[in-house]
Amino acid sequence: MIQVYLKFVKNYPLLSSAVQILLLGTFGELLAVRIRMNKWHFFGPGPWRLIIKALVWAFLGITFKYAFVGFFGFVEALVHKGFWFENADTNLLVRAVSVSFFSNIIFGPVFMTFHRWTDNQIEKKEMDWKSLQKAWFTLIWFWIPAHTLTFSVPFDLQIGVLAVWTVILGTMLGYFARAKIEKDKLLENQR
Repeated sequence: MIQVYLKFVKNYPLLSSAVQILLLGTFGELLAVRIRMNKWHFFGPGPWRLIIKALVWAFLGITFKYAFVGFFGFVEALVHKGFWFENADTNLLVRAVSVSFFSNIIFGPVFMTFHRWTDNQIEKKEMDWKSLQKAWFTLIWFWIPAHTLTFSVPFDLQIGVLAVWTVILGTMLGYFARAKIEKDKLLENQR
């Protein structure tokens, strides 16, 4: 089974990126909502909103593949022009931290804004800029460290690792949201 997966991600990098992120990104989002609401919620009547959300995740998977390739090249170009640490070319950890840092401070906010906008369009909600600004902080405390690990594994496996991170972050955010809801209820009951 592992060999089939490895062959799939190597031979079909864009399709495999779309499929992996569609499956695990969608699952991570559903899991976060499940944890927060204590029930499964599929974003409205009928399967259409869920299907559209999954297709957005697939599109994002393709953009991630391009971004990963691009930011490795970006860091390499910075090193060769003398604008970044020389050992980012030779030291795996320095390269991984560098690619993670730049991809998350440059691509991360744009991706999150686009994803939040598409979610709001699908769910027919207004944009919550304050909530989006909170989400941007995950780039610092979660995604930069997580992607440092992601960019330390072989290139063909990076999108798969990213897909797993989406489930982990979805789980964490679901529990954070649920804890806040329970705290708010407790405070309300004390009044």
